Amino acid sequence: MRRVLILTYYWPPAGGAGVQRWLKFSKYLPEFGWDPVIYTSKDAEYPATDLSLQKDVRPETLVLRTKPWEPYDLYKRMTGRKKSEKVSAGFISEGKKPGPMQKLAVWIRGNYFIPDARRFWIKPSIEFLSDWLQKNKVDAIISTGPPHSMHLIALGLKRKFGIPWIADFRDPWTNIDFYDQLMLSAAADARHRRLEQEVLQHADKIVTVSRHWAGDFRKLSNRSVEVIANGYDEEDFNVSCPEVKKEFAFHHIGALNKDRNPVVFWKALAEVLKVEPELKHHLKIRLVGKTDYSVFESLKGEGLWDFVERIDYLPHSEIVPFLMSSPVLLLPLNDTPNVLGIIPGKLFEYLAAKRPVVCIGNPDGDSAEIIRECLAGSVHDFKDLEGMIAMVQKYFSEYKSGVLSMRMSNDISRFSRRNGAKAFAMVLEKL
Repeated sequence: MRRVLILTYYWPPAGGAGVQRWLKFSKYLPEFGWDPVIYTSKDAEYPATDLSLQKDVRPETLVLRTKPWEPYDLYKRMTGRKKSEKVSAGFISEGKKPGPMQKLAVWIRGNYFIPDARRFWIKPSIEFLSDWLQKNKVDAIISTGPPHSMHLIALGLKRKFGIPWIADFRDPWTNIDFYDQLMLSAAADARHRRLEQEVLQHADKIVTVSRHWAGDFRKLSNRSVEVIANGYDEEDFNVSCPEVKKEFAFHHIGALNKDRNPVVFWKALAEVLKVEPELKHHLKIRLVGKTDYSVFESLKGEGLWDFVERIDYLPHSEIVPFLMSSPVLLLPLNDTPNVLGIIPGKLFEYLAAKRPVVCIGNPDGDSAEIIRECLAGSVHDFKDLEGMIAMVQKYFSEYKSGVLSMRMSNDISRFSRRNGAKAFAMVLEKL
């Protein structure tokens, strides 16, 4: 059994999307000859915690932890938050429009905390892991970002030990959807790009999660890039199938920031309510997870607020039954330049739940391609009002007739976490 050191900031008790990829892959890697050693954070500023994920950590897995210093206490003081309050990942303002102090905090984050707020953890981590590696052998290193500070830790270890290294990008670096919102100076932008190039040129292999993003990284690095998508864990879905809710409900699970606010879809629902008054007795919109204030403003503006139910967070153990009982699953994508490569991790769990998916994004994107291949639902451009109205009317008619379901015909097992781990093992074998 060979050994791979995996550098990840997110690990249980962290919850949310960032923890899932390597929690699940490390669970299955031993089946393919690789024993994972996890290096992660201790008592970190996670946007959410989820103790139910601990069940996916193999008892044999060695987990190394050190505590990072993070500037979130300063951020909370600047923005008037309580010390115990969680800071949302990405750009989500839940209660109100961002004020001057929050904008100032974003400017400081972008221009001084490069590449991210974990930059102060890089040097201590290199020192800690250097001591550990002098006494313990590993055959490869995998760093996963964001936060991209993890890649800089791996870069430091690569320079000292020469161990084969895979840089795994769950999201892009300078092509990430909120990069233009960081209010970067020319000098800060240049530093981000220089650090990104150092990682891209020194890693032995670059991996990302979608075909379009792989193309972007190829252009940036002039190197080959592997695509290993996220996925779903078949073991999570080995549960008795709950009854689908007897409502015409649209469910969204996960963070919903301003860029993902499906304003035209809300308008489509409002238009259908005008011509089909019966819909008001059946419609429900459930939003599970952190949601930007702009989404609530849009819903109120379209007269939909009375149909909304907010659920701040569900542990992952409760998400699977929730998905399987959902009449329709909503998948709004970021209306940003990198949308073609965006494949939210939840898409694969949506597929495994076998409920109809409504995707709002670019019809030429990677998410749209997967949904069409799997016959998993419908895809609409961001401004396709007529198409969304027709879709709502069609699904509502099927709901009333008791035939609202997914017509999936293609096998989705290629998206299982076990197959993703197998793909990573094959990349490791080639190093």
